[in-house]
Amino acid sequence: MTSKCPRCEKPVFFAEKVSSLGKNWHRFCLKCERCNKILSAGNHAEHDGMPYCHQPCYGMLFGPKGPVQVKTFAGETSLCPGCGKVVYFAEKVMSLGRNWHRPCLRCERCKKTLTPGGHAEHEGRPFCHVPCYGYLFGPKGVNIGKVGCYIYERDIMEDEIPNQS
Repeated sequence: MTSKCPRCEKPVFFAEKVSSLGKNWHRFCLKCERCNKILSAGNHAEHDGMPYCHQPCYGMLFGPKGPVQVKTFAGETSLCPGCGKVVYFAEKVMSLGRNWHRPCLRCERCKKTLTPGGHAEHEGRPFCHVPCYGYLFGPKGVNIGKVGCYIYERDIMEDEIPNQS
């Protein structure tokens, strides 16, 4: 079975597909929306379902604006968006156009630790692809109740999920 490439809308065959953002792309169609740089699967940022290179495009378009950062001894400037403390070079991970402490890069909903470039984003906040981003912002009524899908109880608030530890 073939799927359509989201960029060129031509069929994507198994031998040529690159999977990213929950879609199958031709290798040369997975490009930054702003600068058209070819991206690799899982090694790029996402905003509203579209791929962006981390630097400079995503950081420039969707990163923090204004003087919100602090200079550190090495000339590196950054405050962790998760905890608000200074992020030093040896401990930083880059995601969503900002520097994070590794343990602070967590899904906003379930608090699962995320890897840079391997998660979804909505309004500048990180979410795991499965189940949180798909459940909160994905299409409704698709793949509900089948093996490998997640069903949430109606009485659980959107911001509450039991820990998966």
